[in-house]
Amino acid sequence: MRLTVISYTIVGLMALLLLGFWKLQIIHSDLYAQLAERNRVRSIPIIAPRGAMLDRYGRVIVDNYPSFSVLLLRDDPQQVDRLLPQIADGLSVTLDDLKQQLDAATALPHFQPIVIKPEATPGDIAFIESHRADIPVLEMLMVHRRRYPRGGFMAHVSGYVGEVSSDQIEESGGRYRPGDIVGKAGLERQYNDHLMGIDGMRRSVVNSIGREVGRLEQTDAVPGKPIRLTIDYDLQLVAEEALVGKKGAVVAIDPKSGEVLAMASQPSYDPNDFAIRISRQEWQELNEDPEHPLVDRAIQAQLAPGSVFKIFMTTAMLESKAIPDTYKVFCPGYAEFYGRIFHDAEKEGHGEMDLHSAIVHSCDVYFYNVGKQLGIDRISYYAANLGLGRKTGIDLPGEETGLVPSEQWKQRVFHQKWYPGETISVSIGQGATVVTPMQLAYTIGGIVLGGKFHQPRLLASGTPSPEVDFPISDSTVDFITQAMWGVVNEGGTAGASKLPDIEFCGKTGTAQVISLEGKQRSGKQSALRNNAWFVGFAPRRDPEIVVAVLVQGGGFGAESAAPIARDIVKAYYDKKRGKLPPQELLSQGTLPGIPEAILVQAQRASQSRSRPEETVPDEPEPSPAKPQPVSTKPEATAATP
Repeated sequence: MRLTVISYTIVGLMALLLLGFWKLQIIHSDLYAQLAERNRVRSIPIIAPRGAMLDRYGRVIVDNYPSFSVLLLRDDPQQVDRLLPQIADGLSVTLDDLKQQLDAATALPHFQPIVIKPEATPGDIAFIESHRADIPVLEMLMVHRRRYPRGGFMAHVSGYVGEVSSDQIEESGGRYRPGDIVGKAGLERQYNDHLMGIDGMRRSVVNSIGREVGRLEQTDAVPGKPIRLTIDYDLQLVAEEALVGKKGAVVAIDPKSGEVLAMASQPSYDPNDFAIRISRQEWQELNEDPEHPLVDRAIQAQLAPGSVFKIFMTTAMLESKAIPDTYKVFCPGYAEFYGRIFHDAEKEGHGEMDLHSAIVHSCDVYFYNVGKQLGIDRISYYAANLGLGRKTGIDLPGEETGLVPSEQWKQRVFHQKWYPGETISVSIGQGATVVTPMQLAYTIGGIVLGGKFHQPRLLASGTPSPEVDFPISDSTVDFITQAMWGVVNEGGTAGASKLPDIEFCGKTGTAQVISLEGKQRSGKQSALRNNAWFVGFAPRRDPEIVVAVLVQGGGFGAESAAPIARDIVKAYYDKKRGKLPPQELLSQGTLPGIPEAILVQAQRASQSRSRPEETVPDEPEPSPAKPQPVSTKPEATAATP
């Protein structure tokens, strides 16, 4: 009996073993074959380097450098969960951070590794190599990290890259995976698909401890394509240096093609901070910084243009023929409209003014009278058709529209009627009118070309940008260009910025940021200084370069904005004459905010070039007009007695 029980037991065990072998070999053979293959063969992605950014002459501005990222192999989820605390401790990352990254990758196949640390330190590499046997789920991935000029040089133009967000992954339709690096701002975002490239894959044979012992097939990565920009590196240097320590923007364009030659905004940020993975604290500090370094003031600063708007008023006056071009006004330093006193910047007055002298000396009283006769609807019609109040269409994300007020606009937004006194403030670029530096460069360039407005662009394509036509008569163009030449060359408000042998023309603007009463009540006179504007071009006929400058809190446009435009125009002509514009600056050693490597490159290029001409020193000139109080509440735009 005992022998029978033992026999049946042995037979039963053998049956169970045979059943188990049958399930392993027949039913689940494919599954275990795949698992075995995964243990033996490992697939490692090969990250495609992003394309470089070059200036218009092929000089490298943004490129890449080799680095290592840490990969987590998720073939065995249970093993990963068990080793996670040890991994967090060894790589000096928090366990919560690792768990969040794993949760974000739950939709991906388990055999697809994820990046858990974008930039591996020497300590991380040593940890991974020394723990191959007990932590086989870690691997190193060679990547090409983005390298930007230091000090925020051209940061708002180039933008920055960062790890793809969950929203971007969903919107991409499977193109992006967790851990991918994509463009987040500026040109990096605008041309991400062109710059990104296509990742490859390397399959290798590994032993039981995860060490590579052989290689199988490999699909090479396809590098991203470089982009050549319209930016002139030498002019960009001058613009960046001129804005150091200031808050504002510079835009220089070729009005005939729309090509942006230089574009700078300050305060700035260092995009290299984003190239790896910016911490939540750093990101919060940037967003809460009262100086707003992430704002690209060239296309996002919407501010009253001040007396630069008088060029639009002049165009409306001459083209509409509502007022004869011989119209004259006596300026005693103030004027009364609708029971209110509106002051001129020149307290003693300018005396009798015609249109030419009113532009040259920026007489507010003259344009108060012009604005009253034109009316807000005619002013709005011409300003809008000349390009204000809408995006220029530059190939950058985030451009703002500005605003040109009108009766219809006020009724739609505030449900109120337009008061005639508001037109008086608008006529000198105050009130609800706001523009961006890019808009002023674009529109003034189009006006002096007879109404041909070329869409600004940063990507060099070899063909002119799309054109918007709003024909302006030759007589109007001749009058305006002659008057703007007089602003610089006839003792006008920008007389100190005159350039020898260069037909440099322009218009100053000084825009109040708060009413005089508001300043007195606040007691913060220095913190509420006027915004300084200047828009200039050269030469006088058929201009090749237009420069718009904004210095927030800069005071008078003639004092802080015009000299910057002058230096950029001089640099442009120095290059045409075979000279390197920033040579004087380079001889002093280093420039604030300019990468040392770039300075060395420019110094080498300047060795065979002669020293440029000296600029004319500043001399005291008549102060530009002080526009009246700014307010987005139309009923409060008039100046006080």
